[in-house]
Amino acid sequence: MMNNIRQIFNTIDPIIAEWMNRHGHLFLRVSMGVIFIWFGLLKSFGHSPVNDLVARTVYWFDPKIFIPILGWWEALIGVCFLFHRLTRIAVLLLFLQIGGTFLPLVILPEVCFIKFPFVLTMEGQYIVKNLLIISAAMVLGGTVRLPAQKKRGIKL
Repeated sequence: MMNNIRQIFNTIDPIIAEWMNRHGHLFLRVSMGVIFIWFGLLKSFGHSPVNDLVARTVYWFDPKIFIPILGWWEALIGVCFLFHRLTRIAVLLLFLQIGGTFLPLVILPEVCFIKFPFVLTMEGQYIVKNLLIISAAMVLGGTVRLPAQKKRGIKL
């Protein structure tokens, strides 16, 4: 019985892994695009639950001007992620923007932490998850030359 299960696993597992390898980068790029467009538009039209946090963090700018600009910037990042040829631009725009997303951890720690430094509020969790976005952007940035390499027959 266990040998049959192991044999089925050993047959199916490489097929699934290869499918994920072939399609994962596309899914990741589209997911990043959708999320950045969605969240950016929410900011731009004044419907994001983080608009108040942004306004309190970047208090030296007028939030009526800054938040819509930030939202359109994020939407542009998202649009760029939707097109492989624009991934470099998406990653550049993301890295110019992402540092600011961590500012509340320093400027408003009382909003981000229940118990410093490990017990995060909902806002703190929302901010720290950006580490995952940075990693995903790095993975996608690492793919910008893949089509050219594949054409030259370089094994990846």
